[in-house]
Amino acid sequence: MIITNHKSLEKEIKIRLTKKCHAKNVTLLGAFSEGERLTFTLEVPRRLGASGVVLRINPDGEPSLDLPFDFKNTYLGNDTYALTLPLKKRGLYFYEFLFLRGIDTLFSSSTNNVDFTLSDKSESKFTLLVHSPSLSTPDFMKGGVMYHIFVDRFCKGQGKVTLHGKLNEDWDNGIPQYAKKAGDPLSNDVFFGGNLWGIIDKLPYLKTLGVSIIYLSPIFESVSNHRYDTGDYEKIDSLLGGDEAFDALIKACHKKGIKVIIDGVFNHTGDNSRYFNRYGEYDENGAYQSESSPYYKWFNFTEFPQSYEAWWGIEIMPRLQHNNEGCRRYFTQNIAKKWLERGADGWRLDVADELSDTFLDEFCDEVKSYGDKAIIGEVWENAVTKVSYSVRRKYFHGGQLDSVMNYPLRSAILALLTEGDTETFYNVLTELYGSYPLEISNSLMNIISTHDTERMLTLLGDKSAGDGKDNDELAVLRLSTEKRKEALSLLKIASVIQYTVFGFPSLYYGDEAGLEGYHDPFCRLPYPWGREEKELIKHYKELGKLRREHPCFKDGAFEFVYRDGECVIYRRKKDRDTVTVAINIGNSEKAVKGIKIPPKSYIIKCCV
Repeated sequence: MIITNHKSLEKEIKIRLTKKCHAKNVTLLGAFSEGERLTFTLEVPRRLGASGVVLRINPDGEPSLDLPFDFKNTYLGNDTYALTLPLKKRGLYFYEFLFLRGIDTLFSSSTNNVDFTLSDKSESKFTLLVHSPSLSTPDFMKGGVMYHIFVDRFCKGQGKVTLHGKLNEDWDNGIPQYAKKAGDPLSNDVFFGGNLWGIIDKLPYLKTLGVSIIYLSPIFESVSNHRYDTGDYEKIDSLLGGDEAFDALIKACHKKGIKVIIDGVFNHTGDNSRYFNRYGEYDENGAYQSESSPYYKWFNFTEFPQSYEAWWGIEIMPRLQHNNEGCRRYFTQNIAKKWLERGADGWRLDVADELSDTFLDEFCDEVKSYGDKAIIGEVWENAVTKVSYSVRRKYFHGGQLDSVMNYPLRSAILALLTEGDTETFYNVLTELYGSYPLEISNSLMNIISTHDTERMLTLLGDKSAGDGKDNDELAVLRLSTEKRKEALSLLKIASVIQYTVFGFPSLYYGDEAGLEGYHDPFCRLPYPWGREEKELIKHYKELGKLRREHPCFKDGAFEFVYRDGECVIYRRKKDRDTVTVAINIGNSEKAVKGIKIPPKSYIIKCCV
């Protein structure tokens, strides 16, 4: 037998993955329930010269096992092989296909967990996640629209507040307090005065955008405007309106069918907190004041009291020690319980990769005891393969997270729109959909801007992200009229993707109004009430309406149907409801699959 060059044949190899039950085709997926049975079916051209096929699979961190495929038949020059794999044990597995030839062995290699090439050595393997049969996510996340509010900068309502710190009264033109260079100390004690009352005032506006979920930046008592250095987890900050405003917001939101997610910053506190109390501003002894403090063991002192472990070495954020049971359960039970009972619909967990499995397990147990409540983790990478502090994370095995912030999607959109990279866009989305449990994919928090990143509009007009400029320049730097016009057009494409791929969009306040901003804190400007980009807001309202009208955005299948160097087309489908999105990043009109797409634009085709 003549063994031909495998590169000319690898695209002819067909892999089909089916569930045993009803023989459902799940080839695009890579996560399944414990107890299911999967059947791999391979069609291999005889010209490849393979005498057999082997599945080499290993549980994460354990030795591999070789499982030979059964030969089924030969038809039209193709050999068919099959292997049924029972999924007996929860966990992450890595696998590859070995094609045995007379003089060598070829290995499958995949960069997106669906497509593959052949290599003469073992390289990038497929992943298979086996999760709990009970894994499910809150129904309200699927098909919804989230609005992410940095509370100090959204709206000043007229309800009762108690001012602390300094107030910047120039809402329209004020510049957030900033350090001269990254890493310099900054007090962050200048406020613009946005509060929870203001959010209540703007709920009718948010409903016109189709908002069904509000995610609030930290609202607990703190001395800073960002409140990621919590002072007291048991009090809503008085500058935001205190507990009274929180209760009023929950009531008003629920009356309008809007859920409320709050931010849990549980990896560290502020040094000016009731727990650490470095400056003696709280009545009870904090860890910094006394080794007999009930909170002393919540922190790690290397030399009491001046030297202690802090998050990323930032002194104002002493790190909590969750190996201390009292510390951990204060958050996983007391705090989780307190605010869910007050009406919160879930939590977003700051720096989730620094919270232990024990913490997440306990936290999830408590949260889920209250029913359909959500847990969203801040994770910047693929959460299935995420390794943190040399430990593989178990976020989606069941019993930890319902969703993560979809930073890989943001990166893929930027690659597409600023670099013209259709291949990266395709691979990133294919990998996410092909490695996450389907319940998670339908509940992903899709972001394009956040409080931690440059505004998408700014990056689309200045892909350098202001590199080479100091903070004094970035504080006042804005796009030119020409660049802004171009960026606004691209932002419409970015938002269409954000709203139509699997998961739900998280609209960062002000993106819909055309806010610009470089890195933190310049991405946190006050909302430009009365100075919005009206046409852009109209666009976002139409996207919200699109999601409401099409059930395929809730839990419909996702699949790419075409891509080349300038164009990508993908489809969402549930029963008879189908939405096709075609994007052309080229400089001339494209006619693909019967769709004419203008240059630098998109087309949305709906069929019910």
